[in-house]
Order: sequence, then C-alpha cells, then structure tokens
Amino acid sequence: MARGGCGCRAPRPRPGVRAAGRARGGGLVTRTRPGALVLLAGIGAVAAFLLQLGLGALGYSKLVPQLSLSVTLAVIAVVVVALAVPIRRATRSTVKRRVDPFYATRVVLIAKASSITGSLLAGGAAGVLVELLVRPVSASSSVWSAVAMLVAALLLLAAGLVAESLCTVPPDDDERHPPGTAAS
Repeated sequence: MARGGCGCRAPRPRPGVRAAGRARGGGLVTRTRPGALVLLAGIGAVAAFLLQLGLGALGYSKLVPQLSLSVTLAVIAVVVVALAVPIRRATRSTVKRRVDPFYATRVVLIAKASSITGSLLAGGAAGVLVELLVRPVSASSSVWSAVAMLVAALLLLAAGLVAESLCTVPPDDDERHPPGTAAS
C-alpha cells in the first residue's frame, strides 16, 4: 500500500507552482481590453497586406475572401449573442434563477474568442481591401467581397463584446454594502 492514504485526494501543490488551468489573477476572466483589439486589428491588417504583396511578387494568385466566409461570420455573431441572452435573463430578472457556472464560463470564453477573432479578421479584411484599392486594376467583385468580410468581422467583434457584457453578473447585496454599513 502506498504511503499517505488511499490515493483518493489530489496531490498538494508545491510552493511557488501554480495550478494548471488557473489564471494568475485568481481564476477570474477579465474584460477584453480595447487596446488589445486595436493592436490585433493592426497586426491582421499589416500581415494581410504584406501577404497579398508577397503572393503578387511571387506570381501566385492573391487571396480573395469568399462571400460564404462573410455569411458564416455573421451567423456565428448571432449565435454568440443568442448564447449569452439566457445568462442575462437569469441574472437580471426579478426572480433570480441559478446559472450554471460552467455554461456561463464557456459563453464568456466564446464571446472573448469571438471578439479577438473578429478583430484579427477585420484587420485582415482591411489589409486585403487596402491592397485591392491600391492596385492599378482590380475587380469590383473582389473589392465587394473584402468589404463584406470587413463588415462581417466587425459584426463578430461587436457580438463578442456584447455577449461578454451580457454575461456580467451584478454584484451581490453583500458586495455593494460591506458589513457594518446600512443598506439604503
């Protein structure tokens, strides 16, 4: 038999070692920062613009976003917001219902991933659009496809931010009024 018990308990963490999967700030998911989204959009724009120039310089065909990508991004945006609405209803209604914390965490992470992805894709679409517009000759269908992708990516970005805000939980009465103060 192994020393120290039946082996049913989780091992004790070693001093100075973080538990896997736990955030440094205590496991809380923070709001998406606007500066990070702007930075990612800039990175996406520069990368897409340089990729288009590189493909053209090497003689390969350039990337043209398909309309199906724009439609898919718009559908994903609607689904992300639809997933967050039940959490908003449960936390803001007069009759408080229990919210499954795992579901809420998943929805918040999907919302955060959607806003980050929307930012990168919006930047990429902007880079492709700029490259298409600086060409001496460009097909108008390619320009409209890039505009459609830009709009759909911005819609995904906005949907992610809206879903993230829908998932915020109002503070409890105990958090609003610390012990020893009167609630008004």
